[in-house]
Amino acid sequence: MEKLVSSWGNNVKSVPESYIFPPELRPGNNHKIPFNTSIPVIDLSELENDHHRFQTIQTIVKASEEFGFFQVINHGIDINLMKETRNVMKEVFEMSDEYKRKLYSEDPLKPCRLHTSRPTHATDGNQHLWRDYLNHPCHPLEEWQHLWPQNPTKYREYVGACSVEVKKLASRILRLISEGLGLKCEYFDKELSGSMLVSVNHYPACPEPSLTLGVSKHSDPNLITILLQDYVSGLQVLHHGQWIAVEPLPDAFLVNVGFQLQIISNGRLKCSDHRAVTNSSDARTTAAFFVAPLLDCVIEPAQAFIDEHHPPLFKSFKYKDFRSYYIAEKGDTEVVMKSFLA
Repeated sequence: MEKLVSSWGNNVKSVPESYIFPPELRPGNNHKIPFNTSIPVIDLSELENDHHRFQTIQTIVKASEEFGFFQVINHGIDINLMKETRNVMKEVFEMSDEYKRKLYSEDPLKPCRLHTSRPTHATDGNQHLWRDYLNHPCHPLEEWQHLWPQNPTKYREYVGACSVEVKKLASRILRLISEGLGLKCEYFDKELSGSMLVSVNHYPACPEPSLTLGVSKHSDPNLITILLQDYVSGLQVLHHGQWIAVEPLPDAFLVNVGFQLQIISNGRLKCSDHRAVTNSSDARTTAAFFVAPLLDCVIEPAQAFIDEHHPPLFKSFKYKDFRSYYIAEKGDTEVVMKSFLA
């Protein structure tokens, strides 16, 4: 598989030219920066205590306003399930080239496919990402699970079980955000969070991590993202113009605000730019669960945030139109956001 970095990346001593980013876009010395402790870590077990519940919800809302990111611990998902899911996902990229060839597809409409760089790989020119990924829908589970890889043999079992639990966690967090914003508790239920896609991202060790990127700067197009992290670091968030590194806490999930949550909150919550850097010693494998509206769902600022002093900042649109434009513009936050301003 000449296109998959996982098939040849370990055999090169320098980054091929088509993976070298321009100086203004490459991470340079920022590919390795100290962890930042200001991104909140929220203990969801505190919600069981009436005294701490209000404060915990306010912390979630504040984190979503200031960073667009927070981590959750004591979230209720079995730690062993998380471990087994991580392991079986890593196995996908360790399979033979013959097997990966069967999974590989350049058809963006194929529901389950192994690919490299990003969906626009064929037209990316000299800006390929140091990443392979496996994409497939995972909600409703019974609708999609039969299309997933049959090997590794436990893939469907563990990823299926984890997907169900992550969807429950996402719904729980969205209800807490609704409560904190003063919306009806079930505001984000049904159509607004009716689909979920998982992207299993694999970043092989890279000989020159200062020159390339695993994922370039972007904000997520969906509603909310739940990230199952590796123990290897690599995620960086742009905060007040500076890149800050996110520590991958054992047994935590990372949560981040997507474009749709920013739009529905009329700009109160923040979808922040982030990127993935590589390193020279360890491969990194993560799973991003993208909770999103159904394609025909109409998105617009919630009426609760609009009055004579607070006009709608964004226009009304169908999610599928936003998603198509986002992909065409390669996730460029400024271009995308400007096009949907009221």
